[in-house]
Amino acid sequence: MLMDRHGRTVSYLRLSVTDRCNLRCLYCRPAESVSYIPHEQILTYEEMTEIVAVAQSLGVHKVRLTGGEPFARRDFIPFVAQLHERFPGLDLRITTNATLLGGRMPELKAAGIRTLNISLDTLDATTFAAITGVDVHAKVLAAVDEALAAGIRVKINAVALRGFNDTELPAFMDFARRYGIDVRFIEFMPIGYACRWSEANFWPAEEIVAALQRLGPLLPETNADPHSGPARMYRIAGSDGRVGVISAVSHHFCASCNRLRVTCDGRLRTCLFSDKDYDVLGVLRRPDYQREMLKELVAQANEEKPLGFELLAARRRKAVCQRVMSAIGG
Repeated sequence: MLMDRHGRTVSYLRLSVTDRCNLRCLYCRPAESVSYIPHEQILTYEEMTEIVAVAQSLGVHKVRLTGGEPFARRDFIPFVAQLHERFPGLDLRITTNATLLGGRMPELKAAGIRTLNISLDTLDATTFAAITGVDVHAKVLAAVDEALAAGIRVKINAVALRGFNDTELPAFMDFARRYGIDVRFIEFMPIGYACRWSEANFWPAEEIVAALQRLGPLLPETNADPHSGPARMYRIAGSDGRVGVISAVSHHFCASCNRLRVTCDGRLRTCLFSDKDYDVLGVLRRPDYQREMLKELVAQANEEKPLGFELLAARRRKAVCQRVMSAIGG
């Protein structure tokens, strides 16, 4: 197992398969155009499979595939199927904007996909277009319906944006109750090149929870799994639906951080708030590559893993990281 100098162990890997995305979400990309990473500098699926094999050998049992938009990459679903076949005990998850999933649920189920985390920041089509820059709100809602009808579990991730979706808590509460799914509000994080984060749009988790509690009885959920994510979840009384918050800015969870990230161009990042990364791609493409080389690099990186809240505090909640969020992988 991997343990860092703060006593934290790693069990979770976020692996970005592409920096390409068909949306332009204001919390993820700068207002100006973005140059995509050249294809030859992107990890191949074979290289990603090797990364997963190394991660699993070091104690990782949960892998989340992200982007950009992962379904924008060609042959992504066959790649997922290969991972399921190669690593049957792995908890494999996907985060998607769901705009490219229409009519593909049988294919997804055949590939072994059982859960989808879907990014949906608003239940209003006009607000959706304002946040993402694209009018495809109906496609996302249709994909949610299709996934649930196919027996695929759905979790909704909504970035909490004051001035955009802060009037929609009653609608989201009803959405979670009606569909019996999780809706999680993620604090807007000051991350990325030319980040559009501002205090005016920051909506803290405690205010969200207080507002949700005024809408009806909520029952705090206790998760005994030490490898679970950072969300604080609440069950809606009389329903299978749950709501929750992820408070990465206002109430950090660095002491229990259990994850590493690998970007689509093969840079290992141990902390979302740090620009320090490690060249996984360079190691994988060495003519004399052996698996122990990558294990040593991952172990070294994890040993040096910082406490992210200290980095954020040092910047006084101004933007950290010089890469676009869509290229980091979230």
